[in-house]
Amino acid sequence: MKFATLLAALLAASPAFAALPTGVPAPTFSVEAAQGGRDFTFDLASALKKGPVVVYFYPKSFTSVCTVEAHDFAEAMPEFTKLGASVIGLSADDIATQRAFSAKECRDTFPVGADPKLAVARQYDVALAIPGTRYGFAQRVSFVVAPDGTILSMLKDGDAEPHIRNALATLRAWQAKQGR
Repeated sequence: MKFATLLAALLAASPAFAALPTGVPAPTFSVEAAQGGRDFTFDLASALKKGPVVVYFYPKSFTSVCTVEAHDFAEAMPEFTKLGASVIGLSADDIATQRAFSAKECRDTFPVGADPKLAVARQYDVALAIPGTRYGFAQRVSFVVAPDGTILSMLKDGDAEPHIRNALATLRAWQAKQGR
């Protein structure tokens, strides 16, 4: 069974979606991550000291929609940077896969983190287990987190583009509210 078919079946059979809502504190985390093919530890609390962070979860590196999403985020990185925000993508892939994905599909512009046990995805209520196995995926969900750690927006959408559009709109609105 192809990954996309399996994922669609799992999503259809999954219990009600319960990702963290806006206005609540975002769980902090540290993960192995890669950017431009180089490994480092990404720490959300440290990143928030520099400005808002877009935390986006995706099912699997190098699959069709996940690749499109990485390309779209990469193309939009100048706008995210202009808005003072950083971006991190997270999936259940291991760090070796993320290293390659960061260099090829993220075009060296933002990091992707390895969450192979879905520990972070579970904290954000976006993990999807495959029944009868020890495997799972993160659902395609994006969060915009303010520097104070509050979730400004959450979007669950199977398509890639709405995540970028929503994150940018949220950041623009947040900046306007801040008087920037």
